[in-house]
Amino acid sequence: MQNLEKLGEELQRRGQTEQLKTLAASADGQKLSRMVDRTALAEAVRKGDADALRSIMGRLLSTAEGQRLNAEVQKMLREKGHG
Repeated sequence: MQNLEKLGEELQRRGQTEQLKTLAASADGQKLSRMVDRTALAEAVRKGDADALRSIMGRLLSTAEGQRLNAEVQKMLREKGHG
């Protein structure tokens, strides 16, 4: 969980949170959003269940949409100093 918080802080520091919101609102982001079991996700986050979170992310990243969004996020992270 701390890694996600650190990632969020880094993206905010770089001014890239708007880019992330744009990705989330994209067709791929919306499709992935519909695939997520929100109850299971909320429960995993509430409990701090890293295994469950990894499982959820693994399922999402195994899709074409997840792979495209992951590539875009990785690209954002490599763009140091941008934002």
